[in-house]
Amino acid sequence: MIEIHRMFRAGFGEGPALVAGVADGDAAHADTVGDHLAMLSTSLHAHHEFEDSRLWDTLDARAPACALHVGRMKEQHARMLVHLEELDAALPAWRAGGRASDAAAVTTALEGIDAALAEHLPDEEEHIVPVMERVLTQDEIDEGSRHGRAATPRGKTWAQLGAILAAQPDGGAQWQRKHLPAPVRLLWRLVGRSRYEAGRAALVGPRG
Repeated sequence: MIEIHRMFRAGFGEGPALVAGVADGDAAHADTVGDHLAMLSTSLHAHHEFEDSRLWDTLDARAPACALHVGRMKEQHARMLVHLEELDAALPAWRAGGRASDAAAVTTALEGIDAALAEHLPDEEEHIVPVMERVLTQDEIDEGSRHGRAATPRGKTWAQLGAILAAQPDGGAQWQRKHLPAPVRLLWRLVGRSRYEAGRAALVGPRG
């Protein structure tokens, strides 16, 4: 979970700068950045949906002493959902026209998400992750990863994998060995990395 949290920190953290890097009226670049932000939003929605639907009740049942922490997680999710829905609502107009006036709402939503993540992720990593590791089976933990992969938007597999790898302290080498079978690691080297890098170049754009 902490590895995926790194992707959310990095991805949403650079969001305001990516939006600011789009020239007023550059709809093509706004659409590229907006598509990337929509992918992150979809991933975070799915991450929290899994926790809300599968994790909290299990922890309540198996670790009753964690109930106060679980309650706080639910409250934090609810507050973050407000900002995620603001982002989802703001993106279409900005992607369509690239206007700076529409970008303002996107940036405001991103700033809200970043503030909510700064509160939520360290709290979850300190108080929830150790309990998960103690009371859940490995298959139950892996179910969260499977849920996240299933929610990945069509055509975004390499972009999301690249974002996860780039967010890791070692560039993702250890994450690959831990989570990816050898054929997928080979595909990443042969195909995936170059597609991810091309996507990053388009994301940063000519002003980057």
